[in-house]
Amino acid sequence: MTPADAPTAFVIDDDAGVRDSIQGLLKSVGVRCESFRSAEEFLRRNRPDGPSCLVLDVRLPGVNGLDFQRELADAGLQIPIIFITGHGDIPMTVKAMKSGAVEFLTKPFLDQTLLDAIHQALDRDRSTRQQQVKLAELRKRYATLTAREREVMALVVSGMLNKQIASELGTSEITVKIHRGHAMRKMEAESLAELVRMAGKLEIAPGPK
Repeated sequence: MTPADAPTAFVIDDDAGVRDSIQGLLKSVGVRCESFRSAEEFLRRNRPDGPSCLVLDVRLPGVNGLDFQRELADAGLQIPIIFITGHGDIPMTVKAMKSGAVEFLTKPFLDQTLLDAIHQALDRDRSTRQQQVKLAELRKRYATLTAREREVMALVVSGMLNKQIASELGTSEITVKIHRGHAMRKMEAESLAELVRMAGKLEIAPGPK
């Protein structure tokens, strides 16, 4: 049994021969692979939890590969894409890469070239997933802060001193120090620099309102 969180490469190509060839190649190096003849067929599949990537033919029945790339982005579905095509050109390649594709390969291509691109794509997705987990944990910590602790945190990361924050909020400096300490503890920040980095990741607008 293959674990549900194992890396998976999804192949979308209307040529059965191409699908079988890539599936056999990936199986030979121990990478799980699922193949589909159309984008619509792929969308009906529930993606597993592990890292994944998409090996996508540019010319497909129905929606073409470049349009499908845009549709996935518009829907907020993040998955690294490797384009393959027998009819590539420079404008097509530039458009795909500017939209975030990992690679754009013109058939015929070397097996190793495809494998390198797939491993790069899976590494990218693995890294993205790890960042998403860390961000979710940060948001969870931030949610434990009171409204006043959030205000103090925003002013602290803007570079204001405790006495300036006290003046801004109409409170005492000792009260600001208490709220600042609570915010640091709840966010598990060991330094001001770390708190600033956390605020940046959370996209907290610094400074007074």
